[in-house]
Amino acid sequence: MVHIVFNEADVKVLQEAIALDESMQGEVLQVKDDYAVGPIANIYAEEGIEARKQWWREVLAGGDYSGKVDTGEVNDIKLVNELKAKLTENTEEILWIWAAQNKHDVSGYYWLMSQLKDFQGRIFILYLNNLPFINEKGNIFYPEWLHTIQPKEFLKARKLAREITLSEFEVDPDIWQKLCEENKGVRLLEGGKKLTQEDYDFYDSELKKYITGDWQKASKIIHNFLHKAKHTTGDAYLLWRLKRMITEGVFDVQGEVAKMKDFEVKQKAKQEETVSE
Repeated sequence: MVHIVFNEADVKVLQEAIALDESMQGEVLQVKDDYAVGPIANIYAEEGIEARKQWWREVLAGGDYSGKVDTGEVNDIKLVNELKAKLTENTEEILWIWAAQNKHDVSGYYWLMSQLKDFQGRIFILYLNNLPFINEKGNIFYPEWLHTIQPKEFLKARKLAREITLSEFEVDPDIWQKLCEENKGVRLLEGGKKLTQEDYDFYDSELKKYITGDWQKASKIIHNFLHKAKHTTGDAYLLWRLKRMITEGVFDVQGEVAKMKDFEVKQKAKQEETVSE
């Protein structure tokens, strides 16, 4: 058995759960890219793969994750090729895909499963969609992320594992293909497995709300956004959008516009006057 998750924090908690139940024994692997943002046109072709890498290079340039694209740390194509080889060599091998109800996991699910149709009957999904769990305080909650679930609670979740049906292998890749052809910059989860798309500047208007007339480090602005906004995304993406708005002259800035803690941002004077009026 091989387990697939879509977030680094999910790996550890699932490994802890597996240690509690021998029937779940297997390797835990992670799809590392965030397919909820960025270009996805021709995403399985060399040109699409390279276009996406180049976009990430631009997003991460000069920031906290600068250069990460070319370290080889994120190589989902290699991961899929290795999975296919493993499933081909061992006809008894099965794959469990774990996903919570968030756009990151669901986008990753579509990207991954669209490449595994040849192994239908051996690919299982555990989609924790609107399912109640017990947190550390003993209260019921509905997790948006796998890593917020206690390891022992995963033992209940494993009972939900089901085969991805032949019908899903027909329909879901078509849904993903339409999104790829539309090729907008941001994907959002409406409910179930339904994704919609918005332009790259989708988060800008909300991000602006956390920029005041006082100087604040970019790290604080992004931190506030991530803890208060309804729709969130990765901090690297938000830093990129903040830098884009600074380049366009939307805000005043001091310090080197590089990593999140390197510079401060505030509203321009005329914006302050408009607010005060």
